[in-house]
Amino acid sequence: MPKRTANAEWKGKLPEGNGTMALGSGAFEGAYSFSSRFEEGVGTNPEELIGAAHAGCFSMAFSGALGKEGYEPQSVKTTASVHLVKVDSGFEISEIDLDCDAHVPGIDESKFQELAEGAKKGCPVSKVLAGAKINLTARLKN
Repeated sequence: MPKRTANAEWKGKLPEGNGTMALGSGAFEGAYSFSSRFEEGVGTNPEELIGAAHAGCFSMAFSGALGKEGYEPQSVKTTASVHLVKVDSGFEISEIDLDCDAHVPGIDESKFQELAEGAKKGCPVSKVLAGAKINLTARLKN
């Protein structure tokens, strides 16, 4: 499987500084700032990108689970709301709400809910957000 990359650069101190984030594929590059992350300022933020990744992953996983069971989903649309909250030690992502609308002919409600729950638990982004070991390699460059 390919390794996916993204990069970010921050310039300056908080809260005056600013930065950019970009996907390795070149499909997205966006500015971010203290204001766009912790207030309602213009720009993107890491939590928004996490939400996009989670919504995309869940939608694909759910579609795959439906297909595996013989259903043909016409659409699976998901919105992920990522809650960034202040705690004593700083900030943390406390929860993510997945809100999904799917058009799946021929499925009953019980099976639909069962497969949705399985996709929520099984998509790779859900797994990593549930508590992954995080490894860090940090190099000081002159």
